[in-house]
Amino acid sequence: MLNVSNLVKRYGKQNAVNNISFQLDGGEVVGLLGPNGAGKSTTMKCIVGLLRKTSGEITIGGYDHLSVEAKKLFSFIPETPYVYDLLTVQEHLQFIAQAYGVKNWKERGGELLEIYDLTDKANKLGRDLSKGMKQKVSICCALLPDPQLLFFDEPMIGLDPKAIKNTKRIFKELKEAGKTILVSTHLIDSVETIADRIMILKDGNILGNDTISNLKEQFVNDENESLEDIFLELTKDV
Repeated sequence: MLNVSNLVKRYGKQNAVNNISFQLDGGEVVGLLGPNGAGKSTTMKCIVGLLRKTSGEITIGGYDHLSVEAKKLFSFIPETPYVYDLLTVQEHLQFIAQAYGVKNWKERGGELLEIYDLTDKANKLGRDLSKGMKQKVSICCALLPDPQLLFFDEPMIGLDPKAIKNTKRIFKELKEAGKTILVSTHLIDSVETIADRIMILKDGNILGNDTISNLKEQFVNDENESLEDIFLELTKDV
């Protein structure tokens, strides 16, 4: 579903992303972990086209990542949610439905608003929403077109405990439906129970890319160690 080959993103003489390669298959949830400044958001923004890559190749569903065909296949939820000040919550869903050609969107839209406790906020303008509510609207808009591939950049920040629980449940349902999810975060416990595979990034380099159990065998040699222990071991300053 996603293939990233020799991706480089350079700012001046400094590589923010240093020649990384990986792929994501259908029906898996992959956690992209790393400390602040590791290159997680930069990697994700290069994939979705919000940043211009310096070099490398990226394909989504076999299409170049900047093509219209690729853009039809994915949704992106940024770390900082962006909503339109003068559109209501309901109008955001309508806008996305029209942009993606989603038929009979009102029923699905209503279900999403109910899941995220936004039903009574449906007619509220974007400018009047809290950061947490904006994040919920962003997630609802991303889920509405039923994409094959979803990119979540720090999705749990700003969400209340109920919304976090529902988001994890949605991840599970999407995986069971064969969807592919890449979750970028530094909140390790938010992905430990839902990710099939973990990629650990530091200084623009991938230090580990495997299942949690395999990473334990490779780096800590103790089944009782947590993902946090693996993360700290791989990202420690030598």
